[in-house]
Amino acid sequence: MTDSRRDIPRVKMSAAERQFRSRLKKLLASRGVLRGTVVRRERTCGRPNCKCARGEKHPGMYLVVSEDGERRQLHIPKDWEETVAQWVSDYQEIRELLEQLSRLHWDKVTRRER
Repeated sequence: MTDSRRDIPRVKMSAAERQFRSRLKKLLASRGVLRGTVVRRERTCGRPNCKCARGEKHPGMYLVVSEDGERRQLHIPKDWEETVAQWVSDYQEIRELLEQLSRLHWDKVTRRER
């Protein structure tokens, strides 16, 4: 019986598979990844003399994540906005790359290729 967990030699991988794996490795090694959605909202602070009481609301960025069927929100501080947005974007790209890699392997199974 062969070990089904053995490494796949790069020469046996298609160019597309090597490209997907390389991009995945680069994304996972370089920055953080974060599942969620970044949304921009405007709110009022409640102070009667503030500009938001006259309609100029305060902009803010929030991270929205669904866990166990419940939606959670977290305010993102201004100095974290770019970082969090990048982590979310990287997560979405990783997810798409994994889907594409999975499709490649599905095709291999249907063709009975290793």
